[in-house]
Amino acid sequence: MPLIIADRVKETTTTTGTGTVTLLGASTGFQSFAAVGNANTTYYTIAGQTGSEWEVGIGTYTVSGTTLARNTVLSSSNSGSLVNFSAGAKDVFVTYPAGTAVAVSNNPGTAAQVLTSNGAGVAPTFQTPTGGGGGATGFEQTFLLMGA
Repeated sequence: MPLIIADRVKETTTTTGTGTVTLLGASTGFQSFAAVGNANTTYYTIAGQTGSEWEVGIGTYTVSGTTLARNTVLSSSNSGSLVNFSAGAKDVFVTYPAGTAVAVSNNPGTAAQVLTSNGAGVAPTFQTPTGGGGGATGFEQTFLLMGA
């Protein structure tokens, strides 16, 4: 099950409770979760269209039944736990959570730095990669895989 991140993936659901959500098709102007691929995992957000219920996590998409299993919660309106979603429409979309983000800062005149995070709820920090040249030239790119 590779982790897949795809652009402009958004569907809706009316599923309630804390279990797997049934997806109802791509929202206008977006692609469906089929872009993630059957049995693959992705970062997701579920957000109620009314109210304040929301959840960010890692889920597994299944073509059969077009569902998204909520495997790991990274953050939520329920203190980081599964949200017991109430009735009503909710948006479900692929996201790139801040707690797992990796970015490179290469400001002219400063050493190149890599933004890292140790997971949800941990403040990210900038670190200068070893072997990097710094500045706008000579920077050896370092790729990091971050996750929960």
